[in-house]
Parts: sequence; C-alpha cells; structure tokens
Amino acid sequence: MTSDAETKPAAAAPLDRADTRVRHDTGISGAVRGFLDRVRSGDLGSLPVVVGLAIIWTVFQSLNPVFLSSNNLVNLLFDSSTVGVIALGIVCILMVGEIDLSVGSVSGFASALVGVLWVNNGWPVGIAILAALAAGAVIGVLYALLFNRLGMPSFVSTLAGLLAVLGLQLFILGSSGSINLPYGSPIVDLGQTLVMPPVVAYALVLAAGAATFTSGYRTAARRRAAGLTPPSLGGILARALIFTVALELVVYYLNEDRGVPWMFGLFVGLVAAMDYALKRTKWGRSMTAVGGNREAARRSGIDVRAIYTSAFVVCSTLAALGGVLSAIRLASASQQAGTGDVNLNAIAAAVIGGTSLFGGRGSAYSALLGIIVIQSIASGLTLLDLSSSLRYMITGGVLAVAVIVDSLARRSRVSHGRA
Repeated sequence: MTSDAETKPAAAAPLDRADTRVRHDTGISGAVRGFLDRVRSGDLGSLPVVVGLAIIWTVFQSLNPVFLSSNNLVNLLFDSSTVGVIALGIVCILMVGEIDLSVGSVSGFASALVGVLWVNNGWPVGIAILAALAAGAVIGVLYALLFNRLGMPSFVSTLAGLLAVLGLQLFILGSSGSINLPYGSPIVDLGQTLVMPPVVAYALVLAAGAATFTSGYRTAARRRAAGLTPPSLGGILARALIFTVALELVVYYLNEDRGVPWMFGLFVGLVAAMDYALKRTKWGRSMTAVGGNREAARRSGIDVRAIYTSAFVVCSTLAALGGVLSAIRLASASQQAGTGDVNLNAIAAAVIGGTSLFGGRGSAYSALLGIIVIQSIASGLTLLDLSSSLRYMITGGVLAVAVIVDSLARRSRVSHGRA
C-alpha cells in the first residue's frame, strides 16, 4: 500500500524562458546571453535605432567635425523637443493599432490659440496654454466618438480632422497670418535659452540611475517571489552604473557649451512618465492588450472603448503641447506652424524608434530615440549646406528600413511562438 506522498506527482516548478538556461548563469554574461536570445527570437528592442544612430553620427562627424560639437548638440536637443512631444502621442495611438494624421494641424492650431489668447486677448499665458491643451483633448474625444460610436476608421477621421483643424488655425489667425510672442518672457526663454544649472543636470542623472537600479531590483524581487530566475544583483548594479556614467559624461560634454535645455528635460520627463504608465499601470497593460488583440482584450474584461478614447485624447493633447513648445521655440504663431513635415516627422519618429505599426508593441522611449535620429539627419545636412530634398529622401529611407525591420521581427516572433 502506497502513501499519498508516493502516489501524488511532484508539483512542477514554475518555468520561464530564463529557466531553460543554466541557473547559475545570472551575472553579466547571463544578461548578455539573454539579450542575444531575445534578438534571435525577434525581440530587437531599440538595437536597430541605436546602431542606425551611431552610423548617422559617424558619417556626419566625418564629413563635418562641427556636427558632434557641444554647441550643435545643444541646438539639436532644443529642436528635438517640440516634435518629440508630438511623437510621444503617436506612440500611444500606434500602441492600439490606430493612427492620427492630424497631429501636425492640432499642434499648429494650439500654437495659434496660445498666440491669440495671450497676445491679442491679454489672457495670462498659463491660462492660454491650458486652453490650448483642452482644445487638443476635445479633438481627441471627437475622434474617439467617431471611432467608437460610428465605426469610422481613424485614418479617415483624422485625415478629415487634419483639414478641419487647419481651417480653424487659419480662421483664428485672421488676415495677419502670424503673431509674435513677447521676447524676454519666461515662457519664450524656456524655448530658446533656458538651460539647467550643471549641478541640477548631474543630480537628475544620478536620480535616473538610482531609479534604474531600484526598478531592476524590484523586478528581480518579484521574479524571485514567483519562483522565476531573477537577474543577479551584480548585473543590475552594473547596468545602472554604466547607464549613469554614460549620461553623466554626456551632461559634462553639453556643459562645455550652454548645458542641457530645460525644454528637453521636460520632454524626457514626459517620456519617463509615459514609460511608467505603459509598463507599470493597468491602463498601460490594457493598451498593449487592445493593440495586440482587440477581441481577446474585450473578452478578458477590458473596456476597449475607454482605452481607445484615452489613446486618442492623449495623442491629441500631446500634439497640442508640442505646438505650444514649437511656438515658444520660434517666438511666434503663424499659418505655417504644424504644416510641412511636422506631421510625418512625428509619425516617422515613433516608428523609427521602434513602435510597431501593427499595434501591441512599443515604448515611450521610441519617441526619444526616433526624433533624435530624424533631427540628427536634418542637422547634419544643414551643416553640410545640402538641399532639404536629401533630408526627405534619407528620412524616408530610414523609415522604410525601420518598418522592414519591424515586419521581419514580427514574423520571427510568430515563428518562434509556433515552434
């Protein structure tokens, strides 16, 4: 007669991909091996854009030594912030598998609204900016209603919105066509001259490094509590130290000229907040689920309509904020604001940075990396005194490569999943 302990099968330990590797290989070498495993499975992350950025910088620096000068990099950061904020909103809408073609027009309308309310009507600048952001949110709600209630594809509704909002921009600006914002005002100085004191910039980098270590440590603790293989404490500390030292060197180099722009700091702060929201909150997980499989998300209890609404609202609101930053960067609001390549650059930045056009996969840092790539191309060609036509062709080529890489990586993930 056998006992219960002899007849019951042993409970299987929880497994994950890391458990298929050697358990003691959790140091730096294990982290490198895990990274290579993810690359082979199609999870490339930000690797393609980092490699592409290194190539772009190497080429332009070899052609013009001024390109990587601290002065030019400070200007690059100033210019990246405006469209970068718009691209951050595009990341949100792409995460749910939709698109917003009107972000350029919304940004131009917001800049015009700030100019009219602040300069022409005498409103306090803070109230004028809040009104512009509220207008952007209302536009997003309208798109969501058309999508959720009437089933209008986002491509069509936002294309119509592009034309309608552009008309609103021209209407409120009137016959003058442009409004100059007051030079010397603190808000205009933010977009043109204000930089962080060196001690503040260094302290913020240290805080970012500490947050990186804390996040990694907590992730390891959760995996350990769940019986999964955690990364080693040494590996987490090494990554945080490398990250911190690298950024401190960048800050030191930028401080050789003017320093880190406050406006770029605002952009990075928004990126960090959005990254936390997408990765650490129920809303962010729902965004990923809806973008991955709408019907499965609905059956799991997610309010799909609310998620789509939030994506449209966040996208339009950030487009309005980008327009405000563009206005203070140029110290003017005009009929040309938001036109030209603003719309396409914002979308291209999100895709080039690594956000998938197919939905369900992306990162807030896609906007940061992607806009630096695009602005680096624009800055390098300007220094070389080459035609803007080349910038369009090169940016288009980089965008095409990014989409091809995304498609191949997606196909690789599908094949590995079937295997």
